Amino acid sequence: MMTVEQVLASQKANVETLLSLTAKAFEGVEKIVELNMAASKAALAESSENAKAMLSVKDAQELMALQSGLMQPLAEKTAAYSRHLYEIATGTTSELTKAMEGQAAQAQQQFTSMVDAATKNAPAGSEAAVAVMKSAVAAASNALESVQKAVKQATDVAESNFTAMTNTAVNATKPAAKKR
Repeated sequence: MMTVEQVLASQKANVETLLSLTAKAFEGVEKIVELNMAASKAALAESSENAKAMLSVKDAQELMALQSGLMQPLAEKTAAYSRHLYEIATGTTSELTKAMEGQAAQAQQQFTSMVDAATKNAPAGSEAAVAVMKSAVAAASNALESVQKAVKQATDVAESNFTAMTNTAVNATKPAAKKR
């Protein structure tokens, strides 16, 4: 059994972990707000420049050339914004996942220690129940590791798909801008 000191230490560690996770989540939100502010400022300045350029257009051909010249930079900026947003999200998620994995490993270790202590004090004849309990703990541990590996693989696939998609979108606007 766990002593009162061990329970208190565990609760203190849990509160510290919660505070740390909250701080990391707020850091992610803060980065997104900063990104959005910078993007908004840039868009406002760019809109002003584009409006001035449109007001100085003399004919339809010049207007078409101006519009087609704006498409490529817009696509590139949108892709860059999306990439940056994705990096913030994956970075924050990665930090949270690492912290949660550390917490899970610690909890699993504590549970295993508790099971070991309980099995040492188990009455005679309960060896089968102890073996079943140890087997269940091992199975749960293996399942957790498998889930973590699957999540990592899925994240890697999603990241490569996102990169390919943004590159395709940017490259698709290049020929369209040149044709006009």
